[in-house]
Amino acid sequence: MTRLFSFLPARGATAASGFQPLRRRGMVAAGAAVLSGCSGVQALDALVPDHDYRLDADLPYGDDARQRVDVYRPIEDTNAIGVKPPLVVFFYGGNWSNGERADYRFVGEALASAGAVVAIPDYRLSPAVRYPTFLEDCAKAVRWALDHAALYGADPGRLVLMGHSAGAYNAAMLALDPRWLGAVGLSPKRVSAWIGLAGPYDFLPISEPLTQAAFRWPDTPADSQPLAHVSPQSPPALLLAAEKDDTVNPQRNSAAMAERLRQAGVQVAFRAYPRVSHVTLIGSLGTPLRWLAPVRRDLLSFLGLH
Repeated sequence: MTRLFSFLPARGATAASGFQPLRRRGMVAAGAAVLSGCSGVQALDALVPDHDYRLDADLPYGDDARQRVDVYRPIEDTNAIGVKPPLVVFFYGGNWSNGERADYRFVGEALASAGAVVAIPDYRLSPAVRYPTFLEDCAKAVRWALDHAALYGADPGRLVLMGHSAGAYNAAMLALDPRWLGAVGLSPKRVSAWIGLAGPYDFLPISEPLTQAAFRWPDTPADSQPLAHVSPQSPPALLLAAEKDDTVNPQRNSAAMAERLRQAGVQVAFRAYPRVSHVTLIGSLGTPLRWLAPVRRDLLSFLGLH
């Protein structure tokens, strides 16, 4: 498969350049809401400009009420000039126990407004389900996205799996462990690259109660950890983290994953940003917080859209 992605140097990040103070002041209220915690991502929704993308919402990829997906795509028809955009499937976090796709409209806008087609699915959550059901749902969503790539103008040969926090775990497992895509008639070979933002890739033993429930601790299998599935055949990766993430340790997880991929000969870029937290790492994709770190710029560069 042809790799069509630009790779970032594996070095520490600096603050975004070109920051405009007037823009920051005008959006400080929404930014403060996001800084206050994970629920603050909803505050970004009100500031997403509707004219920057097209949205096809509430599309079923399965029979369950949680098996629905929203698709964001560019306004301009890139097929008219013979260039099909990459297909990004984004999985949100929430400790496998909460989350709604509508709260991540700012992620769809951030990428679709720059030329990507972005599918953001819901998936079933704990305690209603346990590992590996949420991975099975994510795999079904990827199957659906590939089956409908032509309808939304995306290039099925440029499939990128992306996620934040628990969603980054989901993306990593689908990209690295062939069981999950294999169950829907696909293979990790169909994945051009994967992107993990503050992902947990090595978290045994489990001490956090919600995660214990989601993974049936202490009966959690060792092969539930993404690090266990790295091989020379793994897709290229971009790993982003907050330097001082107190929710998911960036050294044990993102840095260790980057090193394991390098040792396997897999192309990987790792960046850690000094001015963001676990929450504002993903929040910085929204317009009011882009001054915090160049996360959107780095994602677009990796995707060949910047």
